[in-house]
Amino acid sequence: MTEELRNSRLAPRWRTILIRRHSIVTRLTHWLNVLCLSVLLLSGLQIFNAYPQLHWGQYGADADPAFLKIGASEGDGEPHGFFRIGGVTVPTTGVLGLSKIDGEWTPRAFPAWLTLPSYHDLAAGRRWHFFFAWVFVVNGLVYLGYGLLSRHFRRDLVPDRHELAPRHLWREIVDHARLRFPKGEKARRYNALQKLTYIVVIAALLPLMVLTGLTMSPGVDAAFPVLLDIFGGRQSARTLHFITASLLVAFVAVHVAMVILSGPWNNMRSMITGRYAIRQEGPDA
Repeated sequence: MTEELRNSRLAPRWRTILIRRHSIVTRLTHWLNVLCLSVLLLSGLQIFNAYPQLHWGQYGADADPAFLKIGASEGDGEPHGFFRIGGVTVPTTGVLGLSKIDGEWTPRAFPAWLTLPSYHDLAAGRRWHFFFAWVFVVNGLVYLGYGLLSRHFRRDLVPDRHELAPRHLWREIVDHARLRFPKGEKARRYNALQKLTYIVVIAALLPLMVLTGLTMSPGVDAAFPVLLDIFGGRQSARTLHFITASLLVAFVAVHVAMVILSGPWNNMRSMITGRYAIRQEGPDA
C-alpha cells in the first residue's frame, strides 16, 4: 500500500448536514424587526430634520446651547453644510446640513434619500414613526414571551462560566478580527461575543430606545411623570433616543458585515428556512 493511499484512508472524512437553528417565531419576529427598524430610522430622521440639534435637560430653546447640531451657514457668499458636536465643526456640504433639491442648495439636516417621506413633512414622518413604533413594541413582546416560555434565552443567549472567562473572550475577539468564524460543531450555537452582544441589544438598547421615545410624548409624561425624572427631561430623553438609535444602526451594520463575511447564503437560509449547514466529521453523505 502506497503512503499516499494509506494517508487518504486515515484522513478524516467530512459531510455537510443541515441543522435546525432558528424557530419560526424567531424568524418571523426577526424580519418584522427589520421592517420596523428601517421605517423607524427613515421616519426618525424626518422628525429630526424639523429641529436638527440635541440638548440636555428639561428644555431646549434656541438660546440654550446644543451639544450636537447639523445645519447650514453662509460663508464667502456660498452656503455650507456642517456637523457640529461640542466645539468641533466638520464641513458636510452635500451630505449633511445642505442638500441640492431641484438643483438648488437647501438647508436640510439629512438628505431626502435618507428620510421617510423624502419631502419635508413632519406630520407624515410622525405618523409613520408612531405606527411602526407600536408594531415594533408588540413584536418585541411576542419575541420576549416566546423566548421565556421556550427557554430560548437561557438555552441560546446566556453564556456559561467558561465562555465568560477572559482568555476565552480574548481568543474569540482575535478570531473575529482575523475573520476566523466557528466551524463544525461550534457553529451549532452562538459564540460568547454574539451572546453578549444580543443581550446588550435586547436587554438594554431596545428598552432604552422605547422608553426614551415614550418620554418625548406629553401624554405619556402626564400619565407617567416619573419618566421625566429618570431621563432628566424631555430633551435629555430625545438625545438618548438619538444616541441609542445610532448605536443600533452601528450594531446592524456590523451584523450585516458578519453575515456577509461568514457566508451570506448559509446565514440567509437559516433565517428564512430555519436550516443551517455545518460540516461534520463522519462518513460521506
